[in-house]
Formats: sequence, C-alpha cells, structure tokens
Amino acid sequence: MIALPAPFQIRDYRAFWASRFLATVAGMMLVIVIGWQVYDIARETMSRDDAAFLLGMIGLAQFLPLFCLALVVGVIADRMDRRYIARAAVALEIGCAAVLGGLALAGDMPMVALFVVAALLGVARAFQGPSMAALAPNLVPRELLPQAIALNSISWQSGAVIGPPLGAFLYAVSPATPYLVAAVLFTLTFICLMIIRPVPMPPPATVTPWRSVMEGINFVRHNPVVLGAISLDLFAVLLGGATAMLPVYARDVLMVGVEGLGPLRAAPALGAAITALILATRPLRRNVGPVMFLCVGVFGLATVVFGLSTSFPLSIAALVVLGAADMMSVFVRGSLIQLHTPDDMRGRVSSVSGLFISASNELGELESGLAARFLGAVPAVVAGGIGAVIVTLLWAWRFPELRTADRFEGPADKPR
Repeated sequence: MIALPAPFQIRDYRAFWASRFLATVAGMMLVIVIGWQVYDIARETMSRDDAAFLLGMIGLAQFLPLFCLALVVGVIADRMDRRYIARAAVALEIGCAAVLGGLALAGDMPMVALFVVAALLGVARAFQGPSMAALAPNLVPRELLPQAIALNSISWQSGAVIGPPLGAFLYAVSPATPYLVAAVLFTLTFICLMIIRPVPMPPPATVTPWRSVMEGINFVRHNPVVLGAISLDLFAVLLGGATAMLPVYARDVLMVGVEGLGPLRAAPALGAAITALILATRPLRRNVGPVMFLCVGVFGLATVVFGLSTSFPLSIAALVVLGAADMMSVFVRGSLIQLHTPDDMRGRVSSVSGLFISASNELGELESGLAARFLGAVPAVVAGGIGAVIVTLLWAWRFPELRTADRFEGPADKPR
C-alpha cells in the first residue's frame, strides 16, 4: 500500500489542498473563457493586433485592484484569521461566476461586463492570495513545509491542467456552462475552507497598519535572497509572458480555434504539474539558487521557441517545457521566501510577493498587448523570451547570495 505524503496525513491540510485545487480549476475556466470572449468579440470589428491589445487591457483590469490592495491585505492577513479572509474572497468569486453565467444565459455578454468582472476577480485574488499563502505554513510542521509547498503547486498546476480544456469544452456546449460550473466549484472551495479548524494567530500587532506595511516592504528590501527571488520572477515573467497571446495563436497563427486554445493553455500547467509531482516525492535539497536561475533561463528560451512555432505539436511541447521550468523556479522561490520569513511577517511578505507575481502576470499581459499592438503578436512573444534570458543573466550577477544559495534553510522564526 502506497503511503500518502506526510502533509496529506494532516486533516486540515487536505482540506486546504482541495480548496486550492477546486479554486484553480474554476479560476482557470474563467480566465480562458473571458480571454477568448474578449478577443472573439473584438475580432468582429478590429484587426488581430488591435484585438490583442484588448487582451493586455484585461490584464491591466485585473492588476489595478491587486496593486491598490495587496499591501493592505498583507497587514490584514497578519492581524485577522486568515481563513475568514480566504472565505470572503471565494464568496466574491462565486458572485462573479454567477453574474457572467446569468448574462450568458440571457444571450447578452457586453464587453464592459467582462472587464468589470475581471477587475472584481482581481479584488478577490488580492485578498485570497496572501491569506492562503500565509495560512499554509500554519497547517504543517516546519520540516514538512518544502514538501507541502510542492504539493500546493501540484494542486494549482493540476487545476491549471484541467481548467482550460474543461472551460473550452464547456464553452463549446454553451457560453453559459463554464461560468455556472465555475460557480459550483467555487462553492465547493468555500465548503473546504469552512472545514479548516482554527490556526495559531500571530502575536498582536504593536504598530500602526502603515508601519506594518512599511515593515513588510523593508524586510523584503533588506533581505537579498527574498528580494532577488521575488524580483527575478517579476521581470522574467513580465517580459516572457506568452500566455496572454494564446487566443491570438489559437485563432490566427496556429488556426486551431477555441478547441485548441484549451490544450495550449493547459500545456504549461501540465509541465509544471509533472515537475511538482517529482518535487513532492524527491524534493530538491542542494544547489537551489543555481537551479532556479537555470530554469528561468530555460523558461525564456522555451518562450522564444513557442513564439516562432507555426506547428501545433511543437507549440504544445514548448509550452510544456516552459511550464516545467517555471514550476521549478516557483518551487525554489516559494520555499526560500517562506523559510526566510518569520511567521508574524508572512502575510505582509506574501502580499509583497503576490504583488510582484501579479505584476509579472497581469502587467506581463499588458506589456504583451502593447508590444503586439506596435510590433505584432509573434515578434512581441519572441522579444519577450529573449528579454527573460537577459534578465536571468543580470540577476545572477546582481544577487550573488541568491545565485550561490545551496540549501533552503533560513533564519525564519528564530528569535530576532
């Protein structure tokens, strides 16, 4: 009989893992359907590159709430029960999916509704991300945290593999179906979060909320390992984000339509899920810094291959490699950040990290949309991949502490 990984033997962690998986499936369904509908509606009256620009605007609509709320939410996550914050965020996601489902059933999906819901989903993610990231370390012993982080990644990546093709398939059934199914999945997520029992709260804050925000920023700024890991992801993904252009490639480059968009969107998550499964069973223990830089470089090169490809199988393969490389760097970055951050600051540091990650993803979509508008979609993707490789080389020179990091162990939770 195969024994479960150690974190899965903890009841509350199992509920947490299930909530992440269900929320990811639902969230990825919304991402792919909203992106496809925005591009499809725009292509009725616009050129390919002008419609691609609107995909970038969707990214901006999601980023602005994250930018405005992320640091404040980090303070809240260090002062309130993190379970309550996550539950409230999921409740908002249920409402967003239900509204779009209702509009689709009525046969009237205005472009403005897609942008408003994208912004509200950004609000939900601003609250959900830091609270969930800060909650996870409270559910497992410290020595199991790297393995739990890998399992967390499996839940996210597995959901990201299933969500896009499922969303595309359900959209082919009817435009309303993926939204309504997403609402049901978010409801199940809420139930899983309700199962988690109370966790230890950080010590009561002794400083003002503004001072708490500044403490989180200053901690990141003065910790070269944490700062280097967070900022490397920001700039590499900001430049190398090819996923924003997937509707363009599916419809106008590879000519595979919405049916091909699902597999394209799922391919990076498939590579990431395979990598996360390997890491969960055989965790990385040595040379963590060099491995992270190598994988970010591979991420950039795979982006270039995808950008130049006109073959659907080659594009899928490039995206699988891209996702696998990104997963390895995400695992290293997440472990370093959590293990180098004291528990009473994890909410704030997670919010700073989440802000950087969101900037890399959503602003990466904006950058891709702008570049596609002026350069064309294909040159924009290729140039972004080359930029990610250049960033990797610059950060390896600028952050030697991160480049030479051998193990995950850090000073977190030691007396300060």
